[in-house]
Amino acid sequence: MPSHVFADRPAQPPERGAVDALITRTRRLRGDVDAVRQDTVGADDDPQGRWQRALYDLAVHHLDDLGAHLDQLKEGLPPATADAFADELAEYEADSAAGSGSLLSRVGSAEWNLLTDEVSWSDELYQILGRDPAAGPMSLDELPSVVFAEDQPLLTAMVTDCLVDGRPIDGEFRMVRPDGRVRTVHMMGEPVLDADGSTASMWAVLRDVSELRRSQRAVRETRDSLQRRRHIERTERRLAVEMQEAVLPSWRGPLRFPPGSPTSLDIAAHYLPSPDGALIGGEWYDALQLPDGASLLGVGDLTGHGVAATSSMAMLLGALRGMAVAGVRPGQLMAHLNRLLDTSAQSALGSAVCCRYDPATRVVTWAQAGHPTPLLFRDGTGRALSRLDGVLLGATSGASYEQGELTLQPGDVLVLHTDGLTRTRSGPQDAEVAADRLTALAARLTGTRDAQEGVRVVVEEFGQGERQGDACVLVAKVNA
Repeated sequence: MPSHVFADRPAQPPERGAVDALITRTRRLRGDVDAVRQDTVGADDDPQGRWQRALYDLAVHHLDDLGAHLDQLKEGLPPATADAFADELAEYEADSAAGSGSLLSRVGSAEWNLLTDEVSWSDELYQILGRDPAAGPMSLDELPSVVFAEDQPLLTAMVTDCLVDGRPIDGEFRMVRPDGRVRTVHMMGEPVLDADGSTASMWAVLRDVSELRRSQRAVRETRDSLQRRRHIERTERRLAVEMQEAVLPSWRGPLRFPPGSPTSLDIAAHYLPSPDGALIGGEWYDALQLPDGASLLGVGDLTGHGVAATSSMAMLLGALRGMAVAGVRPGQLMAHLNRLLDTSAQSALGSAVCCRYDPATRVVTWAQAGHPTPLLFRDGTGRALSRLDGVLLGATSGASYEQGELTLQPGDVLVLHTDGLTRTRSGPQDAEVAADRLTALAARLTGTRDAQEGVRVVVEEFGQGERQGDACVLVAKVNA
């Protein structure tokens, strides 16, 4: 009856508890095998006893390898990438298919008698080396002819040390079969001494470890590839963070535009990084006092992550600030930004909302491009402003953007945010549902002393939880 381990079922990632159990069982089995090995007693001239001891030694080595692999599995080593190791995997599977069977089918023995020049090979050794049994076994002088030239000195040194100095053999070398396939062979052996203490013969056990070494190499290459990828990701993240810090306003609040005016805006903003530590996205916010005394408020998001997103952000914010200072109104400003992204060599799409507040009239003028509508909080209630027409920035050339106006009252709170604030792991929420989550904070937001406290209320509600990705929020409160 086949083992349940090989039952026909979908492969599942191993649980940590299951791996720990396998490690415990492997260590226990290793100890049992080693104990039996120590109890094995046999004469040096008994081929059966030598064969058993050699197999016990190989079993212990094999269990040590298994324990090391399970330890790596417990550490969470990722699976090899198929496209990176396709050739390696195909060769490995071919070897597995050709060499399937018990461990004994990949272990062979040999003995070279120095007194009679007799050589005896087991059937398994002929199979490992791909040699026709009719051709007979190879002598110690002939054996190096099938060994890689680079490995021949190692084999010669091991055999010499065994025959001359009586040292045991334990080493690996590569051999070429008649069909051209290369096998890695692990050789263990000892000299057999006669009554005078001279070397009478040499016996050895040879194990085909080609598959084992190939899988170890694949694991090592995968680990190295993972480490390189993680280094690149860390470097890119550091650069993206540095660029973001250089591009976004250095202030976090509170600001007051224009200073000293009885109808000025109290402004604060906050950037919320992704809870899962993902790459920096293209979320941005900005607030700027304009030469005519008005104020510019804006938040937005660009597609992509990392350095590409932050470099596009730098380009967009530079253009936004320049045009706002030049007196361009929000609707026309969006049209220019759309043309900028549409013709830019850096392919990106963006959403944004920009507001222009005139303190003399308390009128706010805004336009939006595929972005959540600004939220107005007044007298303990909250609502979304009218949604205006405006496609994503960079989506199409020649787009026009509707512009809206609203007169604010003292104590009003205006909240601008990116959709990352309400995007959860289950997916983006409907615009009305997302707005409802924020307007539910109306009582708390309208009761805040300043914009900085308003930002704190929003961050406490949406800072962690199920939120996915980074986000920005900007709060502006009209001074009473």
